[in-house]
Amino acid sequence: MPTTLIAFLGACTLIAASPGPSTVLIIKQSLHSRRSGLLTVLGNETGVFLWGVVAALGLTALLTASEIAYDVMRIAGAVVLVAFGVQALRQARRAEKASGDGGWESTGRTGLAAYRAGLLLNLANPKAAVFALSFLPQFVPEGAPHLPTMIGLAALWAVYEIGYYSLYVWFVGRLREVLSRAGVRRRLEQVSGGVLLLLGVRMALEG
Repeated sequence: MPTTLIAFLGACTLIAASPGPSTVLIIKQSLHSRRSGLLTVLGNETGVFLWGVVAALGLTALLTASEIAYDVMRIAGAVVLVAFGVQALRQARRAEKASGDGGWESTGRTGLAAYRAGLLLNLANPKAAVFALSFLPQFVPEGAPHLPTMIGLAALWAVYEIGYYSLYVWFVGRLREVLSRAGVRRRLEQVSGGVLLLLGVRMALEG
């Protein structure tokens, strides 16, 4: 079991280190405040845990078996990504207008909105569901009860990623003095918005 856990945590590290929509959103939210970034992380990892539970119950197989259900969820996920991208670009534009007065317009999100953004982005991604179904069973030891072991692994996965992504939030916070400059922050909003838009378009076009 210790060897299995070490291998599992190593795999979790590789997954978290792979850039994706969640990473972009977490960094974007961390630009507003450390609290916003952390709550976005919590929302995202709630989604990770929920997909793990769904996979443990075998319900994710229904999604992979139905092309229509998968496509509906894929399009919904694309819409969510595009919406977040447009929102970031609009915030950058408002910030550009505000910077003319030497200030930065506050675009921070409430705690509930930040948590909801992280959760929605994760749950709207059908790849997260399919990945949980293929990933978690590989680390269930032979002879171990399947359901509780998979749920336990899903919880460990989520908790581990909370710690990992919190480092991103901390790092952005350490650079707050530089990032708080209107021009820098506006440019980062533009970049994150563009990346989310592109990811949304790619998800919509994927077969």
